[in-house]
This record gives sequence, structure tokens and C-alpha cells, in this order.
Amino acid sequence: MVAIDTQAATGVRPKTKTKALTLTTRKQNNIFSSPIASFVAIVIALIWTIPTFGLFISSIRAPEDINNTGWWTFLSNPSFTLENYNTVLFQGSSVTPPLSLYFLNSFAITIPATIFPVVIATFAAYALAWFDFKGRDLLFYTIFAMQVIPLQLALIPLLQLFANGVVIGDFTLIPPLGITGTYIPIWIAHTMFAMPIAIFLLHNFLSQIPRELMEAARVDGADAFKTFRMVVLPLSIPAIASFAIFQFLWVWNDLLVGLTFGGGKREIAPLMVRLAELTGTRGGDWELLTAGAFVSIIVPVAVFFALQRYFVRGLLAGSVKG
Repeated sequence: MVAIDTQAATGVRPKTKTKALTLTTRKQNNIFSSPIASFVAIVIALIWTIPTFGLFISSIRAPEDINNTGWWTFLSNPSFTLENYNTVLFQGSSVTPPLSLYFLNSFAITIPATIFPVVIATFAAYALAWFDFKGRDLLFYTIFAMQVIPLQLALIPLLQLFANGVVIGDFTLIPPLGITGTYIPIWIAHTMFAMPIAIFLLHNFLSQIPRELMEAARVDGADAFKTFRMVVLPLSIPAIASFAIFQFLWVWNDLLVGLTFGGGKREIAPLMVRLAELTGTRGGDWELLTAGAFVSIIVPVAVFFALQRYFVRGLLAGSVKG
């Protein structure tokens, strides 16, 4: 006698596992939305903001107060001054000029270094997601694997390329580019370092666009660029904005790339390079450093809150299928 699986024969599957998964999901949702979970989240957020609060308190204290007591003593014996901000922004110190002179440098570096990788990565991700060509998967995996290369390994080779070109024996393979001492090497470096993660993130988003929309555009006679402009780009705004926020924050807070490729010129030095010099050669002037650090975070915070709705939409996009 041969046993017959009636469930397999009739195509009926037990729903026990589905019900169990549904109940588990509901329990998890109830746990994370409970008052206890909300209280824990609030406590974690408050603990996370303590260093920023201490930074602000230190920035409005007198130098002798910072050197003699901790910032928390301000709560029991409050005394503050705005002289630190006046010195940092408008007067400068014996080591550096006023910090306000370098805001334009940071904007001149950050804005192009955000736009370039976003534009290039969007086109590249579109091609890798929707164009069929030989070696497409290999190219995508190669780009993805480049994320594991440490940024520090590429600094010296890139600096030598920009300054001296590539010389093999007596043969000059690539002549000196003649771009040292300008913003161009910093733009190129930030763009190169951002490309792998940008293409990876945008590719994952663009590949989830319904194929029916792409086919409908082709039926209507749209070519590849028009399909990108009319269909892909409007749908990918949240993902592009999310990456743009990350890239802007990364470039604005960067010290290593600006210090390496800036050539030591104050005319192109970003804000962070000069902020690192506020303490002087002996590590003093902490009141100036805290004031300068608090000033430097104003722009990233303003950018984040201005694009917050796109950021949240980009994080949630593709997580739920309708």
C-alpha cells in the first residue's frame, strides 16, 4: 500500500505555520510599541545627547572654569559668556584666522562632492539595474567589493597621481595633472570613495521599481533617457535624498581627505582642518575648540532637518510591498 499525501494532492497547505508567524509578528510589534519600549527609547536618546549638551555648556564657559571644574558643575553654579563664539568666529586666535572664513571653503567642497557622486551613481545604478549587457553582474559585484578597501590605502597613491602623474622608468604613462592646491583633488577623492556605496544603495532601490512601469514607458515610445527622466528619477527621489544627506554629512565632517589633498593651503582648507588647529600645538584653548565644534554642527543639523521627510521615505521605501 502506498500512502497518499492528500494535502499535497489537493494543493492545500496547512496554515499553522502562517498563523504562528503572524502571532509572533504581532507580539513583536506589541513589544516595540509598548510604553516600556518607548520609555527605554527616550532614556537612550537622552543618554545619547549628554555629550552634545556637555559640549554646548563647555562652549559658553570661561577658560578658567573649564580648566578647574567639570561642565556638570555649571548646573549648580551657572555662569556663562559668549566671548568664546566671538573669538572663534570673528577674531581668531594666535594660531588660526577666524573660523568664519572657512565656511565658504567647506561649502565649496561639500556641495560639489555631494552632487558629483549622486549624479554619477544614479545613472550607473540605473544602467546596472535595467540594462542587459554582458558582464553586468560581475561589474556590480566588483563595485560592491570595492567597499572593503580602506580609504587610507588610496590616499598616498592618489596624491602621487595628482602631483606627479604615473612614471614607469623613463616613460611617463600619465603626466602630472596640475590640479594640486585646488578643490579638484578633494572633489575627485570624495567622489571616488563614495561611488561604491552609492551605486550599491541606489541599485537596490531602482531594481525594485515595478517592471510594468518600465514596460509601459517603452510601449509609449520613451527611450532609455526619457524613461529615466520621467519614471525612474521621480520614484527614486527619496533614495537619492537619503544618500545625499549621508554624503553631505560625511564630507562636511571630513578631516583626513581635506587635510591630505588640500595641500596645506588656507585658501581651500575646509572648516574641519582649521577646527583641529584651534587647540594649538600644546592642546590648550579648549573653550575655543568646543565653541568651534558646536558652530560646525549647525549646518549638518539644518540639512538633516530640512531633508528629514525624504530621509525617512528613503529608509522605508521598498520595505513593504503593496
